[in-house]
Amino acid sequence: MPMTNYTSLMPDAVTVVREAGEMLMRFWREPREIRHKGRIDLVTSADIALEKLLKERLESILPGAGFLAEESADADDLQRTLTGPTWIIDPLDGTTNFAHGIPFVAISVALWDEGEVQLGLVHMPVLNELFHAARGHGAFVNDVPIHVSSTRELEQALVATGFPYTVRERMEPILAWMEIMLASTRGIRRAGSAACDLAYTACGRFDAFYELDLKPWDVAAGWLLVQEAGGLVSRIDQTPFDLHASSILAGNSLIHAKTAEALAEYGGNFSGGKG
Repeated sequence: MPMTNYTSLMPDAVTVVREAGEMLMRFWREPREIRHKGRIDLVTSADIALEKLLKERLESILPGAGFLAEESADADDLQRTLTGPTWIIDPLDGTTNFAHGIPFVAISVALWDEGEVQLGLVHMPVLNELFHAARGHGAFVNDVPIHVSSTRELEQALVATGFPYTVRERMEPILAWMEIMLASTRGIRRAGSAACDLAYTACGRFDAFYELDLKPWDVAAGWLLVQEAGGLVSRIDQTPFDLHASSILAGNSLIHAKTAEALAEYGGNFSGGKG
């Protein structure tokens, strides 16, 4: 248990995330205002407004806490070691989905302190599902307890993955792993939102999830969801996961190692450690 008990903050955090979800749905029903911040990396007016709302509301819950948020973070923020309580926010994970009217979009909020994620919330307002977890207290969707799947064999597993914005530079391992997973599993799914993928892994809809080059705000909340739902999270090479890892592998404990071993068949020069 953390030295500070953050569990008592969860009801207020849920209220804030639900308010952000209501704002997202207002944007959902309106024409999109979209601009590029990279070759295939988009940002919308919804991303900016949602981040502003979340920061204002979360500041009132835990005055003095820091923030690491997608739309306001810079390179120095990503390299720094988080000290003291810090809210890690992705105001709209799945922006490309949002831009195209695809419902796999999520608000991801995590509270980091004492070297661990203490609270994690992933809200998918279009689908009316809110996942939440507090360290040591289990994971839930719409207040119903969830658990990772009990699938034991990789050939019976449904595995999720994603394609990073660095897809051109990572094409070799991405295609090699897809070939391996297509041959080894029941199937692959790509929702287009790591927060959604991790939430779905936590509740057993996906048996495992892997991806490269994600950022802390993509994975912080989902990391805790999977752990509190009884699953394992590591880098793809099975070394310990942290917020600066260049890869993630999450799943139930029965197929986690089997998934990693299958992905290791690629045998290329990719390292699952820090990028």
